[in-house]
Amino acid sequence: MPPVIGFHAPLKSPDDPVPSGDRTMARLLLTALRQAGYDPVLASSRRLYDGSGTRAETIAAARAEGEALSTAWAAGPAASRPALWFTYHVYYKAPDVIGPLVARRLNIPYVVAEGSRAAKRAAGPWAAGHALAEAALDQAAAILILNEADRPGLAAAAPPGQHLTAFPPFVDPADWPDHDGGSAVRAPLDLLTVAMMREGDKLDSYRLLADALSRCADLPWRLRIVGDGPARPAVEAMFRPFGDRVSWHGRLERAALSLLYRTAGLLIWPAVNEAFGMVFLEAALHGCPSLAGNVGGVGGVIRDGETGLLVPPGDPAALATALAGLADAPGRAADLGAAARRFVLGERTLAAAAARLKLILDPILKEAASCPMPS
Repeated sequence: MPPVIGFHAPLKSPDDPVPSGDRTMARLLLTALRQAGYDPVLASSRRLYDGSGTRAETIAAARAEGEALSTAWAAGPAASRPALWFTYHVYYKAPDVIGPLVARRLNIPYVVAEGSRAAKRAAGPWAAGHALAEAALDQAAAILILNEADRPGLAAAAPPGQHLTAFPPFVDPADWPDHDGGSAVRAPLDLLTVAMMREGDKLDSYRLLADALSRCADLPWRLRIVGDGPARPAVEAMFRPFGDRVSWHGRLERAALSLLYRTAGLLIWPAVNEAFGMVFLEAALHGCPSLAGNVGGVGGVIRDGETGLLVPPGDPAALATALAGLADAPGRAADLGAAARRFVLGERTLAAAAARLKLILDPILKEAASCPMPS
């Protein structure tokens, strides 16, 4: 029987009803674990994210759930008990409380994919969340790094023996059956944006995008916006001056979004505080290059000058200049898009991620089986 792996995503569960890049990656990780030969179990759908400050009642409920899971598994058959716990995305706003507790109670290894440390949050409204996130990261046998910007902080505080290993974001081509794009003719200034509409970083990105497009109003660009959310009225107000040059598509199912990826000439997004941006990989799979702000791990999914273009973060003038440059070189966007597709199919597929997971997790499971962890 394949090893059972307990899985939890405290920032956003894979069964959350609201789409986002975090939900997408959580689902992809579950699929990759299965393809790698494991039996992942969604142990909890509890969301521990708090955008205003860690609440004691949230932590207490999570601890109670962890105790209940531990008790049930310990009392049940050994074959159904997790051999390893795998948590996706741990940081001060979404600390993992359940996974570390269960791993300790069952004496199994604990692994984190995408963890980040933020020493400046040790005091203030997220002090409790920071402490819990740090404790979880300290306990991890391995941390899989999806965003290389996280590596310095993780390395500086890594306890002895902890493995920090690169695990770049990926897509599953099977999720996009029409990704080959056929013979679609793309206009480089047929622009696409795919992003939720909410206060904070997303709204700031929309604001920067509107500013950039206003600086190149003389170019014959058109923009299709895919996304929805509570800040939609504010986003619509920002783009109203552009009139019918902007079309609104709301929230789309995958088949409809795939059609837009296949026909757009360029995905454009300022990426304010983006961790890495799943949309860039999805677009690349369809042969659509991206123009984005060089923030966080975005440079790990867009190779500047090869599969897309990166500009300094928070710089609408740079975005406008890059867009004008593509307009002056009509074949450049097509070349970038072709390279982007080769990059994803060659390096960033589910199959590649599953193989990488097996290389990472099998030694941890083997060591745990031969040298049981102390109680």
